[in-house]
Amino acid sequence: MLCFVVEQVPQIYCLEVESNSQEEEEVVQSRLLQPLEWFLFGEDPQAGLEKLQQGSASSQLCGRVFKEGETVYSCRDCAIDPTCVLCMDCFQDSVHKGHRYKMHASSGGGFCDCGDLEAWKTGPCCSKHDPGAATDECVLEPGLHERAQKLFQVLLRYATDLLVWEESYELAAELVKEDTYYCVLYNDEHHSYDHVIYTLQRSVQCDHSEAHTHTGRRAVKRGKLRSCQQAKDLIRHISLQPLRVEILHSAVMAHQSFAMRLGAWFQQIIGYSVGFRQVFCQVALEPSSEGDQPSLISRLMLHDSRLYKGARKFIHELIFCSLLMETEYKRRFAIEFTKHYKQLQKDYTLDDHERSISITALSVQIFTVPTLARQLIEEGNVIKVIVDTVMELLSEHLDANHRFHFQGYNSDKFFRIQVIFHDLRYILISKPSVWTEELRTQFLEGFRVFLGLLHCMQGMEEVKRQFGQHIEVEPEWEAGFSIQRQLRHILVMFQDWCSSDETVLLLSFRECHRALMRCNNQPFQSEATDYYMCKHILHVSPYKVSQEPVSIHLPISRALAGEENHTVHLSAPMGLGKLLCESCDFTWFAEHPLRCVVLAAQVSAEMWRRNGLSLVSQVYYYHDVKCRDEMFDKDVIMLQIAASKMDPNHFIMLILQRFELFDVFNGSLELLKQWNRLTEEMLYLLIIIVGERYVPGISHVTKEDVTMREVIHLLCIQPMAHSSLVKGLPENESHETGLETVIPKVATFKKPGVSGHGLYEVKKECLPEFNPFFFHYSKSQHTLRPPVPPPFCPAFSSIVHLLCCDILIHILRRVLQRAVEDRATYWTEAMIQRSLHLIGQGLLEEKAQLGASTVEQVTFDFTIGSEHRKSVFHLLSKMTALPSLEAQKDMIKWTLQIVPDKDKAERKRKAEAAKLHRQKIMAQMSAMQKNFIESHKMLYDNILPSSTSSLLQEGDCAMELGELCVAVGPQRGSTPAEREVLTCILCQEEQEVQARSPAMVLTACVQRSTVLTQCRGKTLANNETMYPLFMPPDLAVGTHTGSCGHVMHATCWQKYFEAVQNTTRNRLHAELIIDLENGEYMCPLCKSLCNTVVPLIPLEPLTLNYYVISQSHLSGESPVRKYSDSIAEMLVVCATTVHRVGLQTGPNELCPAVPVMSWNTCAFTIQAIENLLQEEDKTLFGSLQNRQVGQIDYRGGTVLDQFSPIPSEGFITVTLLSFSACGPEGCGSVFCNPTPQELPGCHSEAFHRHVGLVLAIPALYQEEAVDLQPSAVSSAYNHLYILHLVTMAHMVQVLLSSTDDTAVLCVLLSRLRSDVSGSSVADRVRRGVTPFLRCAALFFNCLTGVPPPEELSITSQGQMEALCSYLALPCDVFQLFQEHRGTVFPLLQRWCGHPAVTKALKGEMQTISYPRKRNRLIELPEDYSALLNQASHFQCPNSTDDERKHPTLCLFCGTILCSQSTCCHSQLDGEEVGACTAHAATCGAGVGMFLRIRECEMVLMASKTRGSTYPAPYLDDYGETDPQLGRGNPLHLCPERYRKLHQLWQQHCILEEIARSLEVVNVMFAFEWQML
Repeated sequence: MLCFVVEQVPQIYCLEVESNSQEEEEVVQSRLLQPLEWFLFGEDPQAGLEKLQQGSASSQLCGRVFKEGETVYSCRDCAIDPTCVLCMDCFQDSVHKGHRYKMHASSGGGFCDCGDLEAWKTGPCCSKHDPGAATDECVLEPGLHERAQKLFQVLLRYATDLLVWEESYELAAELVKEDTYYCVLYNDEHHSYDHVIYTLQRSVQCDHSEAHTHTGRRAVKRGKLRSCQQAKDLIRHISLQPLRVEILHSAVMAHQSFAMRLGAWFQQIIGYSVGFRQVFCQVALEPSSEGDQPSLISRLMLHDSRLYKGARKFIHELIFCSLLMETEYKRRFAIEFTKHYKQLQKDYTLDDHERSISITALSVQIFTVPTLARQLIEEGNVIKVIVDTVMELLSEHLDANHRFHFQGYNSDKFFRIQVIFHDLRYILISKPSVWTEELRTQFLEGFRVFLGLLHCMQGMEEVKRQFGQHIEVEPEWEAGFSIQRQLRHILVMFQDWCSSDETVLLLSFRECHRALMRCNNQPFQSEATDYYMCKHILHVSPYKVSQEPVSIHLPISRALAGEENHTVHLSAPMGLGKLLCESCDFTWFAEHPLRCVVLAAQVSAEMWRRNGLSLVSQVYYYHDVKCRDEMFDKDVIMLQIAASKMDPNHFIMLILQRFELFDVFNGSLELLKQWNRLTEEMLYLLIIIVGERYVPGISHVTKEDVTMREVIHLLCIQPMAHSSLVKGLPENESHETGLETVIPKVATFKKPGVSGHGLYEVKKECLPEFNPFFFHYSKSQHTLRPPVPPPFCPAFSSIVHLLCCDILIHILRRVLQRAVEDRATYWTEAMIQRSLHLIGQGLLEEKAQLGASTVEQVTFDFTIGSEHRKSVFHLLSKMTALPSLEAQKDMIKWTLQIVPDKDKAERKRKAEAAKLHRQKIMAQMSAMQKNFIESHKMLYDNILPSSTSSLLQEGDCAMELGELCVAVGPQRGSTPAEREVLTCILCQEEQEVQARSPAMVLTACVQRSTVLTQCRGKTLANNETMYPLFMPPDLAVGTHTGSCGHVMHATCWQKYFEAVQNTTRNRLHAELIIDLENGEYMCPLCKSLCNTVVPLIPLEPLTLNYYVISQSHLSGESPVRKYSDSIAEMLVVCATTVHRVGLQTGPNELCPAVPVMSWNTCAFTIQAIENLLQEEDKTLFGSLQNRQVGQIDYRGGTVLDQFSPIPSEGFITVTLLSFSACGPEGCGSVFCNPTPQELPGCHSEAFHRHVGLVLAIPALYQEEAVDLQPSAVSSAYNHLYILHLVTMAHMVQVLLSSTDDTAVLCVLLSRLRSDVSGSSVADRVRRGVTPFLRCAALFFNCLTGVPPPEELSITSQGQMEALCSYLALPCDVFQLFQEHRGTVFPLLQRWCGHPAVTKALKGEMQTISYPRKRNRLIELPEDYSALLNQASHFQCPNSTDDERKHPTLCLFCGTILCSQSTCCHSQLDGEEVGACTAHAATCGAGVGMFLRIRECEMVLMASKTRGSTYPAPYLDDYGETDPQLGRGNPLHLCPERYRKLHQLWQQHCILEEIARSLEVVNVMFAFEWQML
């Protein structure tokens, strides 16, 4: 069999450098794989497979191998640990979909745990992998079993020998067929993609596209040995860090290629039957016949780091589908993996690939299985193996004292070593419920080795205070804290394991104590000395943190504190005093934690400023939520343990000594500024030791109580989002904080709006629990009375005696005395705050004990005793009169109130008397107010008539105006004479808008738009041949002009624009924000993106009075209205910008299309606004925003007067073209798509034609010698007849586009048939023509200024009659045909008889139905997992590999694209762009709105070079978005936010949003948006 393979393979593979993969696969199937399958089954493989499947069932386990980026799900309620995940299909068919779940993107390398009973508490299987329908037992026929075993042995050994082949191996003689070699280039993670491409281009002269095919490894040269060697030398010479290059014989290359193909074949065969899988596992794990060789699978594992990426994937997937799917063979494989664990991790630290494609990543599949983990501890002592591996790899960083010192470490290697700690966490995830003697022995052995690792960390990286000169080089500190963060959960998990068995707990505690005693960093460097204070003596060695070395790393001390905390819960209590000798000095336990606390205090007092930022960073992380639970919190617990066992006076004297405040309070040292700060920190520490009891074991509280208190204090700072609360709480080993359990009890949720996020606010009933000196606060923000803490456990009950000991009373008396003496340099307000808090704690503790016991039983006496204690309250009484302590008076009064006092009854009597006196005064004031109102009643009665009369006058004015609410024709109402005075936003000067005054301009942005398109994705015509006069009815691409509504002087704007041009050119990546070449700038006030200005032109007050109109007016001509040169110049600027942007052409003032584009942008902008108002069901008038009013308010006058600087011949030509299109000869273009020879345009859109005709009429009155314009009467009749003509033409458009073609033709050409409903046809026409009439009303309102009828400003429904009245149309628009029957009837015959119309009615041409369809963003599913499911089935149309893709959804049309991938790059205007950029060019005229599905992130695009990210419209249950699925909470569509996105698109604000986003974000590295 092997000879057959050896003979056939070189005849198929590697015959040339580039082979046809499809043809090669067909040959392999016919000449190699089919014969192998015939041998396996002993008959036709198809027949054998059918027999095999009849007697076997599917597997219970899913085993789907995840690709990188694939979405996986974990159930927070049912999973044993967070590593238990489900694939998309299994999750959708499981019970966990209704539970609390998390979703995230897989890093690759794992597989689905569906069907694994040990991975789930409930619901281990989905409906597809129900254990009732599956079995793992399948017995093969003896012959089939024997053939499978032989075949697998031969082929697996063959594949293994070839895959582990190295360049130095000698080729067997029978394999050498020809003298041909390959130069093979291997890729890695160290070299960039571009570097490899460049190397290939330089070394083997291939082009860029050919070099892109390089993945994993590539044969770059085929030929003789010498030529391949030259290519190898050249590749290694080009790169400073040489790529891996090997020369392999062509036979080796051929056999390796077939070995890779066998991987897929093995997976196929194994999938046929469980029996095949078991045979394969047996062959892979059986020991080698050669004594020095491991099993085949072990050989592959040990060579993993030397294999290329493709070979690794082949091996890992083979292991997933075979060894890890069988329980017994998974156990045997785990033993093999553990045996080689140390070597595998050593190889990984030197590897050049990521962990996701390393064999070491399989540890999560092995160590997280509870039964397997315990078995590996018992049989292989895996804990010791893992820790020994870490110690061996970190041994190079040990100093002479056998402590770690990471100065100058390799960050990449160190990161890879840290990954090993994950395996230790996996092993400890599930603590055992039943302990065996072997498990205890092996666990304690592993724990001792782990303590050896902690021993190397104890006291590492000591620091010493710098005097005189600032430190020159910042010492390394990140590495130590990185290890501390990795060990954070591991330490807790070790303690949980120990606490689950009393024997293990006591033995581990003893081991931990011994380890602490063995530490060689002795705390004392000199002999002990006696210290005296208040008749108490402390015998301790002197030590000053400010002068001696000190370390912040004390893992063994903190582990001992955690162990001792668990001993409190023993059934037979054997706490610290039982386990340790009675003569033990507890100052030993307090010494190192106290040093750390003092170090942090001195850093806060700025005593270590010369030591640089490294120490500040260490102290920050010492208190930070990521480290504090195993650093600062454990130090506090150890100090509480020492305080409970030591004499209270001695303990506080020790604190004073280490804070270097002993002499300060003994009165023998001059006070300095830093001593005040240290005193504050020392008092704060005492508050924490006495008051912080929310620790299980310290007091009778649960973990839920601890979390509840943390949440209350976080929310007392400010209302917070759920994610912020999670970040502020410590996580357990399962990444859970317990927040969801307690948050409903302590807070109320405030839902978010269309922006921002949901917030939690603390409930008022929880505020009494607030402690201003909460030990997880960085600073105290308030002066409030202390809350009542829970009582200590009996083992710690003696801590409260710190509050009443002589030394503390002496300290408090000294602090208060300094304040009373009012020596400002000797005390601070923070010291008083802390002192008052301690006094309050003492009073509350005394009150609590008196309430629980009799006076004789209470040993805690805070208020009764020595004169020193009485003097404290005497000093407090004096402090009430100090003006410097005004902020503390409430606290002082509260303190004095709860002190036992003989005169308490007298004070109560006086307070009640004062209360009665205040009530009497309030009653007198109320009576006086009533008397005043009664005496001045007439004053109030006179107010109503005056206001009523004013309202009636306003109503009369409105009625008068209503009589003249006609905007078109000879009955046109008058234009209000209003004086418009505006303020320039730049110079703040006011100016009236006048025709002959200097121009005032409105900021504006012109952009192409597809918001109204009826043919999304249509390929647009070539801009050079497209003439803009005839806008097609599908509105494929329009030109929109928007404005933010801010006004400037034209001269001010020109200066500002020049300044922007000059200053922005020097700004980093300024081209990403504004395009200077295209005249873009940001609005000075609101920072909106603009690219032009619109000059403001006032409307002339006009009233048509036929009795006073002079004969000159009736002649039909009048002089042209003149404007200032400034206004004329700004008109040219606006018009040329519209022409340039709309047609994507160069600026040309003399082009005939310039005025036409101005008409078009006027029409399109009005249509866009009308569409938005109709979409939001708002009234036509009175609902516009200021920026929308600014877009159209002056547009009519502006475009009307844009003709003066342009020769009149152009206008006359354009106008005649417009008329001819509406006349008999050009009527067809109104409805259909004529050929270019017939007309210069395509389809004709009615409203664009109407605006063009109205605004072009004045050009017909111009002559060469004199500039004239039509009179008011002429203009009125022109407007009326143009409106009648276009309205009738549009009605014909509506009828011809109707689906009932026969009825339409009958109505138009002859009479109504009996079987056609006239009312239905009329309703259809009215609905179709209403948008046109609404746009016309907006247009004439801006053009004439005539106020609209009141109905159009009140309701958005039933407007037809009001619109017709305002536009001087008959209420029944069909009467127009009757009024103009003689003129229109010939036109109707010509229009309906046009060949193009006939084709459209026959369905041979596509027509637009009316009213037009309103475009909306696509409908998104409510559950985000549905989108992820859709993305998981996405297949890139241009790629077949399994590399990670970024499916991106276009919200305009619903197309899913492959973004940020070279496989889908295309050419756009001669430039290579990504799939999204190319799609946006056709779908949105360059504007795009995309949702990156796997990243849950929106991308807004405005051009090939500009874009920005935007929050997705999906929120979790806490009202927050989740970019990159970082939190993984279930997401649901927020309709309000999606509606905001829709409005952003409809209002043409995407460009503005991008510019503002880029303006806020400091862009350091430009993102290549064109490659998206």
